[in-house]
Amino acid sequence: MRPASELESRRLNETFRSLCAIPSPSRLEGAVAAFVRDELEKIGVEVSEDDAAEAIGGQSGNLLARLGERGGRSVLFCAHLDTVPHQETIVPVVVNGAWESEGDTILGADNKAAVAVLLELARRAKIEGAAVDLELCFTVAEEPGLLGANALDIGKLRSQLGFVYDHATPIGEIITASPTHIRWRADIRGRPAHAGVSPEDGRSAITTAARAIALLPDGRIDASSTANVARIRGGVAGTNVVPEHCQVDGEVRSLEEGRAELLAESVAESFQDAANEPSCQCDLDLTIERSFIGYTLASDELGVVAARAALESCGYEAKMVVSGGGSDANAFRARGFDCINLANGTQDPHQPTERVELAALEAMLNVTFALIDELGEG
Repeated sequence: MRPASELESRRLNETFRSLCAIPSPSRLEGAVAAFVRDELEKIGVEVSEDDAAEAIGGQSGNLLARLGERGGRSVLFCAHLDTVPHQETIVPVVVNGAWESEGDTILGADNKAAVAVLLELARRAKIEGAAVDLELCFTVAEEPGLLGANALDIGKLRSQLGFVYDHATPIGEIITASPTHIRWRADIRGRPAHAGVSPEDGRSAITTAARAIALLPDGRIDASSTANVARIRGGVAGTNVVPEHCQVDGEVRSLEEGRAELLAESVAESFQDAANEPSCQCDLDLTIERSFIGYTLASDELGVVAARAALESCGYEAKMVVSGGGSDANAFRARGFDCINLANGTQDPHQPTERVELAALEAMLNVTFALIDELGEG
């Protein structure tokens, strides 16, 4: 495996800077998708777009590019184009050997560091070829719940194995387990009344919500499970009206099979009990939605073995770790497509302190080159 040249490293960083400067909150990835398509087409790589935009109400669908015509093993590499929402313009700058955002906003290294790596991979593979055929997939709307990956038609892929780089931890970590994630929303409707004249005629949606929240599992439930109340909306402008409406959003996660579903049932029971309390008597509309399904990898899976060998050949100690988060790998594996999530060396995703070292960015590319060689030899 030939490591990245000085030219490749310099171009990788310039591509990353350009990507981060393009706003792409979930469902608004049109401009960054156009950039990626243009970069690939300039080197002669054909790019197709699916109809995910229509399915998720976004500006762009998922992009898929193919390189190589060996007809043997084909490997998928996937990165998502979207970021979490942000207000300020992102201005990427290098500070002490790492990319950071100049302002008080995210950088967008989640997941544009991986997008930049895949574009540089495409450039080398187009010129020099690769030991395996390649499919490069750029998904949309990953952050709200893997929407783009879930909308992707897996049956159209030629690959038998895939990799994503979407875990913000030091390079070397192989994500061997990821949880099932369930979001919930409780819409509570009570009855308004004058808070000073006839409060007994009202039914407070906020009081009902407070009773339910007090009953909910919260925080670290056990070694494999978490729960969170994320947002409360509702109430009235003044203080003299019993509030009629309140909306509460939250989530549960668990690595243990079936545990997230049990926690979601507990959430439902808590809100139902509170809404039926004689002093509350509110209407309840509860929505429970599974965002992604968890998985556990076997240590002898082809992708795990290849990733371990590639990391070690690049000088990294391969570590098998469990994650509390999800990635597009969850969406692929849920439909029977073997996909491995690898750490990408970025730090503090979704925060103004987000950063990625220049050395880590180049290392991601070198690990990718080594991974392709390992799979080509297998």
